[in-house]
Amino acid sequence: MEEGINLRKTEHIQLCLTENVEGVNKSTGLEGISFIHNALPEINFADIQISTSFLNKPLQAPFLVSSMTGGSELAAKINQNLALAAEEKGWAVALGSTRALLESDAHQSSFLIRKQAPTVPLIANLGAVQLNYGYGVEEAQRIVDMTEADSLVLHLNSLQEAVQDGGDLNFANLLPKVEEICRNLTVPVGAKEVGFGIDGFVAEKLYSAGVAYIDVAGAGGTSWSQVEKLRSQDPLRKAAAEAFNNWGLPTKDCIVSVRNKLPHTPLVASGGMKTGVDAAKAITIGADVIGFARQLLQAATESAESVITTMEQIELELKMAMFGIGAASLEELKKTRRVSIMGRSLLEQNS
Repeated sequence: MEEGINLRKTEHIQLCLTENVEGVNKSTGLEGISFIHNALPEINFADIQISTSFLNKPLQAPFLVSSMTGGSELAAKINQNLALAAEEKGWAVALGSTRALLESDAHQSSFLIRKQAPTVPLIANLGAVQLNYGYGVEEAQRIVDMTEADSLVLHLNSLQEAVQDGGDLNFANLLPKVEEICRNLTVPVGAKEVGFGIDGFVAEKLYSAGVAYIDVAGAGGTSWSQVEKLRSQDPLRKAAAEAFNNWGLPTKDCIVSVRNKLPHTPLVASGGMKTGVDAAKAITIGADVIGFARQLLQAATESAESVITTMEQIELELKMAMFGIGAASLEELKKTRRVSIMGRSLLEQNS
C-alpha cells in the first residue's frame, strides 16, 4: 500500500482527473486576445513551420509536457506514456517533483523515462523550498544524474504548501540558495510556479540569480490550493483555502510582465493552456514555448497513442490559427499585427 509522499502523488492525480480543481472565476486572460482573420493569407498550409529549439535541442513544435507527476504506480504509467508521445512528436517533457526519487525507493522508475524519450529535452523538477530543508547542490545534481535530465526546474509553490497538510513553509532567504544551484549544477536551471504565476519583478530576481528560463505557470488552469483543499484533513485549513479559490496572476498578465522585464530570456507559458489557439495567442505576446499539463493527463492514463492524438490536435490548431492570419513561421506569428488585445487592434495602429 502506498503511503507518505507516494500516496500524496496518487491522490493528486486522482483529484485532477475527477474533481473540479480549477480556480473559481479565474481565467488565463487569453480570452482578451483575438486574431484578425486574413482572408488572403498568401501561404501554403503545407509550408507552415512550427519547429523551434529549447535547451539547445530541436523541437518539432513549440510545446512542453509540463511537470505533472511521479512517485507512484499510476504516475509511472502516465509518465511513460507522456515520454513516448513526446519523443514521437518532438515535444519537450518535464517530470513532476523529483523529491520522491531521493526520499522513497518506491516507484523510482516513474521518474526514469529517458529510455522512452532519448532525444527530446527532458526537465527534472524540484521544489525550491527544499533548499531550506536539507537539499543543496549535491542532491540536485543526483536528481539530474539519475534522470539524465537536460535541465532542472525549481518550482515555487508557496500557497500550495500553505494549504497542504504538513506543508513546508520556510521560504526565507531562498534566492541565494537558488543562485548556488544555478552556479554549480552541470545543466541549466529554470524556475516555474505551479499555477499562481510569476511576474516580471520576481522573474528579474530569478534571472539575476542565474536562472536560465522562466515558466510563468499562471492562473487559469489547475489551482493547487483547490487540490490541497480537497486532500486536507484539517477543517480550519480546508475552510481557509476557500478564500484563495480565485488567487493568482492570469497567464496572459504573467507573459506580458516577464517579457517586459526580460526581453530575451526564454519564456515558457503554462497555466490553463487548452488549445493550439491558446498557444498561438501566448506566442504573439512573448512566449517561446507553451506548456500543457491537465489537457494531456486523461489521455496519458490510457496510452501513448491517446496522448499523441491530443498532441496532434493541439499542433493542428496552432497551424490553423497561423494559416488564419497568414503566418508561415513562429517568427511571423510573434511579429504579427493581426491581433486584437482587449479590443485594441494592432493592425490599425500606426498603419
